[in-house]
Amino acid sequence: MNTFICGKCGYAAFNEAPTVCPVCGAAKQAFKEDSAAIKKPIDPGNLNEMEKKHIPAIDIKRQCGLAGPGCVDAHIKIGSILHVMEAKHYIMYIDLYIDYNFIARYHLTAEKLNPVLGVHLKVPSGKLIALENCNIHGRWMAEVEI
Repeated sequence: MNTFICGKCGYAAFNEAPTVCPVCGAAKQAFKEDSAAIKKPIDPGNLNEMEKKHIPAIDIKRQCGLAGPGCVDAHIKIGSILHVMEAKHYIMYIDLYIDYNFIARYHLTAEKLNPVLGVHLKVPSGKLIALENCNIHGRWMAEVEI
């Protein structure tokens, strides 16, 4: 799968660059193809400590206690070992996709937030992708079936 990165905001598009960036509005010309833009674990069956701190952990809850029927909750935690949120090292944002189609960006600030997110999805099935961007170690991604 080809990955295209917006040179203005860092948004990642899959398969092809969009006409307009859904995050910042940049034109298609702002995108560059970058096959190394998203980091992958060296051995997916045996993650090292850095990978455990960067790869999103996604938990799907079929029962939504807030929005009611038709809602699926997704809890996203950056890292099975929670990533630090310090002024010099933090998660800048978490982007979410359904079946590789962008649905939302959540900006985080250092020191006052934990790198966790809860969202209420209106889709009963598909693949949820969480992509995080660490200011030091770059982009990491995980996906689960809803």
